[in-house]
Amino acid sequence: MPQSPKQVIDGLLRNTTYDRVGVMGSPWSDSIAAWVRQGYPTQMVAKEPGDDRWNPEDGRWVEVTEAGEYVEPVDLTRHFGYDMVGVGPWFDIQPLRGVDELVEETEAWSVRRNGAGAARKFWKHKMGTPEHIDFLMTSREVWDRDYRPHLVAFDPGRVDVEKSRKAFADARTEERWVHFGHMFIWELMRQSMGDVTMYESLVLDPDWIHDYNRVYTDLYKAAFQYMFDEIGMPDGIWLYEDMGYKNGLFASPKVLEKLIFPYYAELVEFFHERDLPVVLHTCGSTAAALDLIVEAGFDALNPMERKALNNEPFAFAESHGDKLCFVGGLDVRHLESNDREVVRREVIDYIEGMKARGARLVFAEDHSLPPTITYDTYQYALEVYREHMWY
Repeated sequence: MPQSPKQVIDGLLRNTTYDRVGVMGSPWSDSIAAWVRQGYPTQMVAKEPGDDRWNPEDGRWVEVTEAGEYVEPVDLTRHFGYDMVGVGPWFDIQPLRGVDELVEETEAWSVRRNGAGAARKFWKHKMGTPEHIDFLMTSREVWDRDYRPHLVAFDPGRVDVEKSRKAFADARTEERWVHFGHMFIWELMRQSMGDVTMYESLVLDPDWIHDYNRVYTDLYKAAFQYMFDEIGMPDGIWLYEDMGYKNGLFASPKVLEKLIFPYYAELVEFFHERDLPVVLHTCGSTAAALDLIVEAGFDALNPMERKALNNEPFAFAESHGDKLCFVGGLDVRHLESNDREVVRREVIDYIEGMKARGARLVFAEDHSLPPTITYDTYQYALEVYREHMWY
């Protein structure tokens, strides 16, 4: 009898028993909007003021102001048959809770300042990473005075327990691998200090970096334990930390080893003590950090972005396949060709190549799925995957 999605992912991450390659995916919101126009199924859902409704123009979710029935896409995980489903809960990580100051806006974008004093520019109607504009947390003095005091004691109000319980209960109705997740210290520093202050401080004020990471690691452990107690135990954890760019890591392995990875290892150990596998998501070139990732105890790596330097999943499988499961790695540019012959060839080559190297694989793209990929193309890629998914 075939294993359930939950059993498959659990076996792959723990390196126990698994009968097939797993599957997941991450379409951009504007991809879903485009796919709906191409035939992706929708449903009508009753909404009350304060609920979120789907905006068919750009795929974003916006607050309902008037009760009624609204169209929205059917559930991605069920529709595509994904094995993994994330349910947040994205607890409030900002020192000053509830701060979302509008600084400037146009029809196309807005600049907003968060509770760490960081102003960032966001597209309004399409996906994209925010542009860094201005940062107030420019020294340890500012951190100690204005932000640190708000983080040293965990406030349960940081977690929307009711919303998270509902999402968790909904996900638990099916035999899928349910995970909690969040960004962690690297992304937190970038979005609170900004890149310039962060990189200077890694070299010139490492004691501040250690203090920042100590405070946030303690906060995360308290927050996750609270969620486990109040919401329930997931099947595992995702941590989202983009440590690389196209041509390498944002910091040397030596700096990461001293200032960042000890806190990764501590948090991973915290989860492992609760029998929870941990997936690390890190975009960009990660090849130079593979040993550190393994030593920190991570169970899986995602997404192995193929445009980035030395990100070769076959090589990763050969050198670290005994320690890591691999989630992702299919070059999304092949899907963007929307050429069935190309898609078929590349999907087969990738899956069979990873299996031939003994890799534990969850089939997915090497980055989010952009709207340049048609709905038909993506469905076809999943069809080919299912023809070749069995070990």
